[in-house]
Amino acid sequence: MSKKACNYTSIGGSALIEGVMMRGNDKMAIALRRNDGTIQLKVEEAKTNNSWYTKVPVLRGVMNFIRSMMLSYKCLMYSADVSMEGLEEPEEPSKVDRFLDKLMGKAGMAIISTVAMVLGVCLSLFLFMYLPALFTGWAMAWAPAVLKAIVEGLIKILIFLAYIALCSLMPDMKRVFQYHGGEHKSIFCFEAGEELTPANAMKARRFHPRCGTSFMLFTLLVSIVVAMFIPWGNRLVRTLIKLAFVPLVMGIAYEFIRYAGKHDNVVTRILSAPGLWFQRLTTKEPDEKQLAVALCALKGVLNEYPMNQEIIVDEEGNYSDESKTE
Repeated sequence: MSKKACNYTSIGGSALIEGVMMRGNDKMAIALRRNDGTIQLKVEEAKTNNSWYTKVPVLRGVMNFIRSMMLSYKCLMYSADVSMEGLEEPEEPSKVDRFLDKLMGKAGMAIISTVAMVLGVCLSLFLFMYLPALFTGWAMAWAPAVLKAIVEGLIKILIFLAYIALCSLMPDMKRVFQYHGGEHKSIFCFEAGEELTPANAMKARRFHPRCGTSFMLFTLLVSIVVAMFIPWGNRLVRTLIKLAFVPLVMGIAYEFIRYAGKHDNVVTRILSAPGLWFQRLTTKEPDEKQLAVALCALKGVLNEYPMNQEIIVDEEGNYSDESKTE
């Protein structure tokens, strides 16, 4: 398909396990590479959010983040299920596994999952909020508050960078990052008005100013400015105050990312530069098969495939009679 250059589109997405999710104003499409090599595509209606808060700056960023996280989790679980299809059946569970399953049951497993999630959140708060403040307060007790806030923020960014860098060394995460790069390239290809083919998308950039990675990094940068106004006393109290300001920080970061995605000027290029550089870690160059999956999801949002069905799409974009209505 050939389109006129649009420069900007509201279509966005996220990388999944062996696939990509794309979301437009009224449609959402999930394209996944199955274990047999084919592409499975599902297109469904995306409810338009006309809530009053969508017109309120900062607040809309917080609410949009929550909705995006819920949607991403749902899509990620769907991609995980598809990735397991066609694999060999697991071996017979051991006596210990059967005992634990009988002892805990579904309710017990739900409790364990909840506890694990809470512990994960607590660990994140310790690593990204309390630990930097603890180290900075101890090592730079002599420094003025502004300088300590800057050092504390830089430590948080370094921890975040180290975490992402370590994740990128895992083969499975590297493939997710490749699909992330494919998502960006596909959107750039569409915005440039090029025909949506893997060959054209391959030539596009993989660093996009509206990426969630840029949002996360800019959130950390905004948090440094906010932290300059929070007094250094009791470190636990300081951490709780910073936690209370998280929605404000996220809202401000969202407004900038939203503006940067629609405008290209000196200011946006300078402020977007750190996030675009950081995408060198969270996006990798995709191959043509991965780009085919990303383009399939994009075309699903652009009304090229039927809705409310799980269909099988080939490399040329044709879908087969193996479609099944949900």
